[in-house]
Amino acid sequence: MSAPPYPVPRANCIARRIHGWSWQAFPIGMGTGAVFLTLAGLHDHPSWVTHLEIFFYFLNMALFLLNVITMALQFFMYGQQFKRLILDPTKGIFVPLVALSFATILIGTINYGVPNKHIRPNTIYALFWVYVVLSLMICTPMLMLWFNRPHDIKEFTPAYAFLIFPMMLVGVVALNVLKVLARNDPRAVGVLLVGYFFQGIGSFITFFYLNLYVLRVMTTGFLEGHQANGAFVACGPPGFTALALIKLGDAAREILPEFGLVSSLAGEIWWSVSILGAILLFGLSVFFFVFAVLPYWFKLHKHLEQILGCWALTFPNVGWITTMKLLGDVFQIRILWTLHLIMTILMCTAWAILMSLTIIAFWRGKIFMSHDPDVARDCHVEIDTGGPFGANRQSSSTFHSHGQCATATGMTLDTVDLEKGHCHGDVGSVDGYYASQGRHDIDRPVPAVRT
Repeated sequence: MSAPPYPVPRANCIARRIHGWSWQAFPIGMGTGAVFLTLAGLHDHPSWVTHLEIFFYFLNMALFLLNVITMALQFFMYGQQFKRLILDPTKGIFVPLVALSFATILIGTINYGVPNKHIRPNTIYALFWVYVVLSLMICTPMLMLWFNRPHDIKEFTPAYAFLIFPMMLVGVVALNVLKVLARNDPRAVGVLLVGYFFQGIGSFITFFYLNLYVLRVMTTGFLEGHQANGAFVACGPPGFTALALIKLGDAAREILPEFGLVSSLAGEIWWSVSILGAILLFGLSVFFFVFAVLPYWFKLHKHLEQILGCWALTFPNVGWITTMKLLGDVFQIRILWTLHLIMTILMCTAWAILMSLTIIAFWRGKIFMSHDPDVARDCHVEIDTGGPFGANRQSSSTFHSHGQCATATGMTLDTVDLEKGHCHGDVGSVDGYYASQGRHDIDRPVPAVRT
């Protein structure tokens, strides 16, 4: 005897997009920010380049807002998926990139908002502390989660260092904030010291990660597949630290004498030592870049669904590329300015290629798109199993022999013919959902869905 048709929930496109969004979307904005940050450092800087930088700045801001709003919708609509992404040992490492994306926007605001008097220095100073607090609020719990689990050295990747990157970039943000604060402003001393403090924390902790990365390569060989992109992340810590040392040291030689701190020569000593340290770190960063580039094409798996990982080719390289230009300014070496121009062009080219492939992957549903069963699993779907004796609704993914399924947010209903206690027909599963072709007991804690 056949039971009444059984409704199966189907998610609409928007629901599947929201459910499928992840923290890996933020590197797209950071890669966009990397373009205007490298363009801003050009030695020969025509006015039209500034207009191009402003375009990328606003595009970066739009991507940041899109990602934040979409992840907020995911939190309210699919809380289990939101939690799952944070706790995931692989995808969770991208959570701190929220702070890094905010940092690129803050630096862009300093470059383009303050000179035109659209933003006041007092606002920038307040936003600096917002960034510091945001970094601590994100990095601390994520580090605790990561260190609470065992990790296999054979699976280690430099991308794990993202967990500490926001703290490391406090120094980079600080050097930009100091550009809009007067040298005799007492707040400049605090920004300078806080920049050094967090730069030290971030740099040394990430260097420990880099030691593990070298050990991983010695153990298993060059990174392969999607992890090959993570090799470029190793360029970030030494490159950004070199950049911070040069610019913070430059500020220190004016700020320290202004307030008579340490000694009359302290500022010049800090500046001189910073240049020496920056050269050493610049060399290390270039080595990691070459170390990542040479085997890259042979080790990378060219799958469109893995395009998001390729954005690591952009933002981690900003530090050493900018440092190269600054060293050219310090020592008046024109070849460094030329090399900086070449790397900036390559950065823009990489961005254009990656953005095109990302749009294609998005359009084809290769990224940021969940399957119907995944969305249904995280929806609050009520099942009526009461039969002729009334409604006995369950807020569960368990499907029984007959009854009605309430439509959830973003869901529509299809039907399959059910036989009491069993299911006949072509049903499928995704990500652990119980199904295959044939006959199944449907009193399982998972839904049978049509594929």
